[in-house]
Amino acid sequence: MRGYLSDAETNMKKVLFILGELADSDVEWLIRRGKRRTVPQGAILVQEGKPIESLFIVVDGQFSVTLQALNNREIARIGAGEILGEISVIDSRPPSATVTARLESRVLEIARPDLLKALQTDTGFAARFYRAMAVFLADRLRGTIGVLGYGASTHLEEDKEYQDEIDTAVLDQVSLAGARFETILRRLRAG
Repeated sequence: MRGYLSDAETNMKKVLFILGELADSDVEWLIRRGKRRTVPQGAILVQEGKPIESLFIVVDGQFSVTLQALNNREIARIGAGEILGEISVIDSRPPSATVTARLESRVLEIARPDLLKALQTDTGFAARFYRAMAVFLADRLRGTIGVLGYGASTHLEEDKEYQDEIDTAVLDQVSLAGARFETILRRLRAG
């Protein structure tokens, strides 16, 4: 069975990649260790070239992603269900883009030191987290390659996977991941 997503669902599927790979106990850990943060409209959450100390899950609102090399031109808009700061958490290098709140927005902020400690002490969590990041970043790379025009096709082929198509292995986890994201939202609203 193949699933195709709308633009809003495509944004949401980013968090589903991650939550679909994690165990319920991992999601509970993220909720417990994470800090709810409101980001005012116009505030910079991530500054290109400046180290960050957190991973962010966008709970609601909208962010603009810009690049200095392109005269601060917007290259993407990020909404609920997206992850920010993941590359810097993985490779410890400063972010390669600036992320600014287009609207007042809310994120779940997970401190990098807490996350790294959990990754070093809990091998099961580490394996699930790194697998989730690999799937997530692979999807992002495929999207980037698609934008650059590689592999463009004018018609759908039965046996070919497309950028907006959910891999059947991931599709099995989407319902569970969606429920996990709803749990995060409920817990954060109850505060």
